[in-house]
Amino acid sequence: MPEEGPHNEAIESIIEGKKMEAYAEHRTKEMHVCALCGAIGYRKLPMRLVGSKWICIDCLRTLKETMDGLDQWEAEIQLEREMSKKIDETLRT
Repeated sequence: MPEEGPHNEAIESIIEGKKMEAYAEHRTKEMHVCALCGAIGYRKLPMRLVGSKWICIDCLRTLKETMDGLDQWEAEIQLEREMSKKIDETLRT
């Protein structure tokens, strides 16, 4: 009879594993993968549907910061182009 204890524990463990598997499968519909970083979003990592892709809040923040600095970035690029154009004109004359 001493084998009955570990045997019961093994069966209990298998039953708990099956319960967790069923729960995870049930909740999978609520889980999404970030299209940018690959993070899996559930309750602790909010996600947004952008078009047909899910994006996590961390990637959205990074994207927003980038977009907020876009005007300055474009101005720097334009300035570089103008400087390059003036240098080319100066070298040609």
